Parts: sequence; structure tokens; C-alpha cells
Amino acid sequence: MEYVTLNNGVKMPKLGFGVYQVSKAECKRVVLDAIEVGYRSIDTAQAYFNEEEVGEAILECSVPREELFITTKVWIDNYGYEKCKKSVFESIKKLKIDYLDLILLHQPFADYYGAYKALEELYGEGIVKAIGVSNFYPDRLSDICLFGRKVIPQINQVETNPLNAQVKAQENMKKYKVQIEAWAPFGEGRNNMFSNQILKEIGDKYNKSVAQIILRWLMQRNVVALAKSVHKERMKENFDIFDFTLSDKDMEKINGLDTNNSLFFSHYDPKMVEWFDEMIERRR
Repeated sequence: MEYVTLNNGVKMPKLGFGVYQVSKAECKRVVLDAIEVGYRSIDTAQAYFNEEEVGEAILECSVPREELFITTKVWIDNYGYEKCKKSVFESIKKLKIDYLDLILLHQPFADYYGAYKALEELYGEGIVKAIGVSNFYPDRLSDICLFGRKVIPQINQVETNPLNAQVKAQENMKKYKVQIEAWAPFGEGRNNMFSNQILKEIGDKYNKSVAQIILRWLMQRNVVALAKSVHKERMKENFDIFDFTLSDKDMEKINGLDTNNSLFFSHYDPKMVEWFDEMIERRR
């Protein structure tokens, strides 16, 4: 495993396992499988509605708590100082742990100033080891770094994949010493990513799958990545990326795939703000 050192000195695995869209019925088994394969960083969220199942896996696995890196995220309707603080303790209870390694604000909407203040206090009390944000575009990240904080975020988790490489966003994060973390590194297979000819040719060269090439590309860009699968064999495949290095030429070829556009949505679109609210209400 490779690691990054966050701006507060905390070490974080560069490859983690995410449980977005993993059902409550499957989640415990899936997380146990991931831990058995070798993953030590597990990423969930209040909005995934599976924190309790992740907690059951943490409790049941044989890996000591201090060797695991557990992340969850605060949802928009828990923003504001008081609600955020209360919700973090609820998440910790559901996860059946005494502290969080990382807590993020999930979306850049509503009272994220008040919520971030709560995270700063929990960080100061040692209840969370690192704090950060998710889906904060460069303008919002600069806002929270310059005007809304005492503690610079350790992480900004954003969509990052070969078709949306987030080069400028990563440059802005480096300016503030914020570590970039990738969600949807495979773009959920959109735009035929797994059959992309350039990625396939590079994969053939190294005898690796397209998924492995993408994850290796992220590792070499110093991007923390979350790989998700409910299949143990695919988990093993995604984890098997630390025995080769992409050449500079191959890195440039992958860099050339960047369209600088999301494969999913824009947080600047008012309709998407409404969609987030409706989506959570449907899932409750």
C-alpha cells in the first residue's frame, strides 16, 4: 500500500474502498471482503444509509481499529453548527467506533460555514483525526480555506477520472495543501471508459486491466482513490496496482483523455441542487 501524509501529519492509504450504492443487505459482507483483501481505508456517508452495516464489519473483522482508516460524510440537512455536531456523534455510534479518521462535508450547499465550525471543534477535541470537504469546486474550496476556517481542510473529495482529470482543481488544492481524493475513478463506466482504446492498449502493455491502469494513473498523480465493487475478485484486481509503474509517455496519453467536464452533473446547476434534496427524501 502507498500512503499520503495529510497537511496535519496524519497518514492515509492512497487506495480506499467506497460503499456508495452498496445496499444495507450486502454492505457488511462487502466491507469484510474488502478488509480481507487488504483495504484499510473504508469510505461511507450519512447519505449512503449503510453506516451501521459498515460498523458491524469493523466490529467483526480481525484487523485492529488503529490499522483502519474510517471516513464518513455529513449530509446537507445536517449542516449548521448544532445539527452537524450532533450528526457526527450519531455517525460514530452507528459505526461502532470511538473516533473518526476523517469526516467530510458532503456537498457545497446550505450552511457549510456552521457545519465546518463544528468539524473544527470535533477535530480540536480529538474525536475526528482529520476533516475536509467533498465536491467543493475551486471557488468554494478557496472560500472555506480563506474565510471560513481555523483549520485548513485536509481532504477535498471530488469526481476524478481520466475523462475529468481535475488538473486545475488539484493545482488549487495544492496551493492550500489540501489533498485531492477521487470518487468515481472509473466514471461508473460511463462514456465507454472500460473499452477506451488508449486505456486498453496501455493495459495490454503492462498486462493489467483498464481499471488497474486508471488506479495506477491516479496513484502516480498523488490522488487518493476510492475503488468500489461488490465482487471479491474485482476487489483483488483493483488492489493489485502496486507492482508496476506507468511510464511518463503513458501518463501523458491518459492525461490527453481529459475533457474537463463531469460525467455526472454540475454543482453549479440549480436543478441539481433540487435533485440532491429530492433524492435523499426518496431514500429515507
